[in-house]
Amino acid sequence: MTIKDTPEEWEVRATNTPFVGNKTSVRTDDVVMPDGTVVGRDYQVHPGSVAVLALDEADRVLVLRQYRHPVRHKLWEIPAGLLDVPGENPLHAAQRELYEEAHVKAEDWRVLTDVYTTPGGCDEAVRIFLARDLSEAVGERFAVAEEEADMELDRVPVEDLVRGVLAGELHNNCLVVGVLSLVAARSGDGLDSLRPAQAPWPARPFEA
Repeated sequence: MTIKDTPEEWEVRATNTPFVGNKTSVRTDDVVMPDGTVVGRDYQVHPGSVAVLALDEADRVLVLRQYRHPVRHKLWEIPAGLLDVPGENPLHAAQRELYEEAHVKAEDWRVLTDVYTTPGGCDEAVRIFLARDLSEAVGERFAVAEEEADMELDRVPVEDLVRGVLAGELHNNCLVVGVLSLVAARSGDGLDSLRPAQAPWPARPFEA
């Protein structure tokens, strides 16, 4: 048996959207179960996201610390952002986020992993990239506002992040998944065996 997620879609008898926000919405679907019963399922509809694990020549990861109101915490994270435009190329979005949040560019890009963040209650899909060969970006820095105006930047050794994840001190989904995927890739076939940056992404199809 191959251990692989497979697409499947159960019958939806009715659907409505009781809430529409600025970037996301909440949808209720009446879904037919295998025994024929119909059950309501509420979930957040999300445009999708990208995240960037930027690794420098000293084996440090570029991280930022930002306030996240829903969990009432300042979390250490890796650069990330929404796919604001339907069909947007995720690599271009990731390059934009790395520039806007850290004023950094990278020459080498790979797909580190693809995840659904909370598939029991949200359809958000995230592509996490590995970015290497880092350098300072040219031009003016992006003007930040709101939570980002209080953001802190740092570069932290990979081993320190792994320790923090396993100690329960770091909780951001993309940071946790990204760092542990990095370690797993290194212990496997190596970072150069990762998928190319333009690899297909069925969860959020795009044009190269």
